Amino acid sequence: MTHTQLRPPTMADVARLAGVSHQTVSRVLGNHPNVREETRARVLRAIEEMGYRRNSSARALVTRRTRTLGVVASDTTLYGPASTLFALEEAARAEGYIVSTVSLRKLTVEELSEALDHLSEGGVEGVVAIAPQRSAVDALAELRHPFPAVIVGSGPGVDIPSVSVDQHLGGRLATSHLLAAGHRTVWHLAGPEDWQEAADRAAGWRETLEAEGLEPPMLLRGDWSPLSGYRAGQELAGWVGRGLTAVFVANDQMALGVLRALREAGVRTPQDVAVVGFDDIPESEFFAPPLTTVRQDFSAVGRRGIALLLDLIEGRPPAVTSRIAIEPQLVVRASTFPHAAQSERVPL
Repeated sequence: MTHTQLRPPTMADVARLAGVSHQTVSRVLGNHPNVREETRARVLRAIEEMGYRRNSSARALVTRRTRTLGVVASDTTLYGPASTLFALEEAARAEGYIVSTVSLRKLTVEELSEALDHLSEGGVEGVVAIAPQRSAVDALAELRHPFPAVIVGSGPGVDIPSVSVDQHLGGRLATSHLLAAGHRTVWHLAGPEDWQEAADRAAGWRETLEAEGLEPPMLLRGDWSPLSGYRAGQELAGWVGRGLTAVFVANDQMALGVLRALREAGVRTPQDVAVVGFDDIPESEFFAPPLTTVRQDFSAVGRRGIALLLDLIEGRPPAVTSRIAIEPQLVVRASTFPHAAQSERVPL
């Protein structure tokens, strides 16, 4: 489009330049097979020369498809929700969809209702809700919506189609690793009480200990932040020498705070206390010492979540199940073994 043009080029402009009908341009754009290659090439040259961009709104009126998906999320400053959101957007783009995101402070019934109304007005074909809190899942279950919906990060026991990492298994992997290293018990710093992910990780920890005939020690709780981990670490340091030799921390940011608190108290990691985190954030292998942690495959969550939603939109039966659990992976580093100079993935 030259600087003298006052409007973007239309399909009719392309047809005029290529010397074909409006319908022929439409067939080329729709990749229709009944178009001669010479004609197709001429139309494509005209499109490139004019800088024509197809009007998605007009296309939606004809096809009744907007190729837009909605995402509702909260707490997107945290690593897990932020990584999940990015993975969903990436997976949607790979399938030829764009994403309209609504970020809320809290996923209450009222705010969720407003968000779904907003997305509905925008013509989304389906919605993914990033809902790691139990209260958010309950709120979403109360609402009616005119499009298919999928929840990610919710854990088991959800009636809405869902995709999540198996947090319970992650808690078992972390705890079993520490017990296998010879620790007589494992302490746990859990996440916020309302988070289903925190509850599932804690349940995996508790059940692993009980299966070995061990009484779980006192459970501490943080808010996912390094500061809450630091404060819990100060309390944990007081138990060193009284049976505490290993700690499973529910996320890597809190583990960072624990490591600092232990170091300031003169407690060595892993010689005195071994520490395992959760998430495998990019910085975890650069902690002092590098952190053994449980890796979540957020890319898989995004791909499977979008695939499940598209199955629902197209009216297809889901490829596997409408409740998908993705297995996490333990990554062993020096915070549990002094000799672990390099990261080593431990297969399930």
